Order: sequence, then structure tokens, then C-alpha cells
Amino acid sequence: MRYGYWLPVFGGWLRNVPEEGMEASWAYVRRLAQRSEAIGFDLTLIAELNLNDIKGPDAPSLDAWSTAAALAAVTERLELMVAVRPTFHLPALLAKQAANIDRISGGRLTINVVSSWWAGEAKQYGVGFDQHDARYARTEEWLAVVSGMWAQPCFSFAGKYYRVEDAVLEPKPLATPRPTVYAGGESEAAKELIARACDAYLMHGDPPERIATKVADMRARRARHDLPPLQFGVAGYVICRDSEAAAQREVARITDVRQSAAGYANYQDWLANTQLEQQVSLEDYSVSNRGLRAGLVGTAEQIAARIRAFEQAGVDLLLLQFSPQLEEMERFAAEVLAFQNRFARTSTV
Repeated sequence: MRYGYWLPVFGGWLRNVPEEGMEASWAYVRRLAQRSEAIGFDLTLIAELNLNDIKGPDAPSLDAWSTAAALAAVTERLELMVAVRPTFHLPALLAKQAANIDRISGGRLTINVVSSWWAGEAKQYGVGFDQHDARYARTEEWLAVVSGMWAQPCFSFAGKYYRVEDAVLEPKPLATPRPTVYAGGESEAAKELIARACDAYLMHGDPPERIATKVADMRARRARHDLPPLQFGVAGYVICRDSEAAAQREVARITDVRQSAAGYANYQDWLANTQLEQQVSLEDYSVSNRGLRAGLVGTAEQIAARIRAFEQAGVDLLLLQFSPQLEEMERFAAEVLAFQNRFARTSTV
């Protein structure tokens, strides 16, 4: 299992807790990234939104791509998975930008392709907003251009959404045949696109048994295209405490839902522009990416057992959220990862 985490570019993950003690600032995310690779984390996901969908549109949020470039220069081992929305980036220009950051990092850049859902944000920033299936049609062309620019010495493309003529991109990214392309989505259009055009499938938080069903479905879709196996990642919000009762008290605190919270209106925008496989609750609203549904709540031993269940379901990567991020990541490394290591040693004796 690889362990990743969402970089707190929004200053937190809890919509009902105004202050989480993790400022949306370069100083904080630099400290967090440098410390995370020292204590055993493999990857950070840098989300891309120009507005803050957790604390409210008026709250600060960091730009994903300039933050990634800066982190590339001050980290040594951490994979930098940067979210990118095709409607906000022309593909040939993004391919050039990403290749340069990849070189700065020594080959550690990957991308998470996200089809935009926030109509209000797009309007504010003067960006066109496609309807759901059209977003995935655009994304397929966008990926074809980015991949072609990374792979070919001189690349041309003519499609419905993009046109590139005899374009040269040098230097290429260090990763071959290309930096890993992650993507998520629960609609039929999303899953089919990911199966034929991406390298890894990211899922919202859900229990291991539900994740196992999704993994099996995506493996079958992938096999029909005769491509290398997909990697699989799952989002999860971690609450590690000395007792299960203490962990559940924290769950109760953070899911005290207030519909007047600053991020509630754009949450409704997300629901209106996303096709999900299941209903979401106001408790799901409390923590982003359905993180609590992963069930990573309890003692270190209980969380470690849950992680092993995800491994058995076919998961390669956990994308974790914590609050406050730095302190709880330290606890996770010291208790959960240490327990995992002890378990692995004793199970092989």
C-alpha cells in the first residue's frame, strides 16, 4: 500500500468546523510536504479550484500548479499529483508546463484529470462550462493532445475541441512513456474514458466491500482494451484515537451539520453537476470526498485492519485527509504505520 494525502490548499477539510489550525499558505504546505516525506508518506494530491469549496468561496485557496512547481524544488521523494481541469488549461500549454515541473522534481510529477463540476466558479473566471458527457468528450481529446505532446517529437491533432499543428515540446518529462494519469468518476462516461485512456482510477471513500466491486468492474473494462492493469486509489478521512469511543466523539463533533455553513451552496452545485452511483448525506457533506465512508476511524489497530481490508479489495493507494493535518499525520505515522510494520514482521515469522 502507498500512502498519499490531500494537500490542504483550502485550509482544511471540514465544512462545519471553521478553524482547523492549518492555514492556506505556502509556509504551511511547504512544511507539511517536507515533513510528510520524512515520516513515510509517498504522495500528495494538490487539488485545483480557484475558489474555496470547503470554507466558502470568499476564503483563501492556493493555486495548484504554482504550488506544485514550488514544492518540486523543496522536496526530494514525494510524488506530486496535481489536479488539472481541461476546461481551464489548453492541453499543449499544460503539457509544456507539466513537463517542466516534472524536470524540476526529478520525475515526480503526475496528474489527476478532473472534469469540472463547479458552474459558478467557471462563470466567475470566464471559462466555458460543458454539460456532463460533453466534459468527458473534451477530456478525451485533451488527454490525446497532452500524451502526444509528451511522446512525439512533432505532434499534430485536429478534433472537435482542440487543434495542434506540428507542435514541438522539449524537454520531455522524465517519466516514460508518460507521467501517470489518474482520474476518478462514477458515471458511465467517466469509467469508460478512464478504462481506455488513463493509468489509475481514484475513488471516493467507501467501505472495502463496495470498493472491491468497483475494482472488479474497472479491471474488466480495462481488460477489454488490452492495456496494462490500472492502479486503484481511495479517499479516506482518518480519525485515530486511543479508544473507539474517543474516535466516535470526534466523528460527532465534525458532522454537526449546519446548512448555513459557508461551503453549503457550492456543495449543492457539485451535486447538481455530478453523476454519482449513490445518494450522499449531510454527513458526507461534512467531510469532503465521502472520506468518512472509508471507515478509517478508531484505534491504530482498528485502522490498520481496515487498511488491510482495502489491500485485499485491490487498492494500491490511500489518499488521506486529517485535521489538523500535520499533527494527525504525525500520529498516523507513529501509530498506524508503526502498527502495520509490526504486524507485517510478525505475520512473516
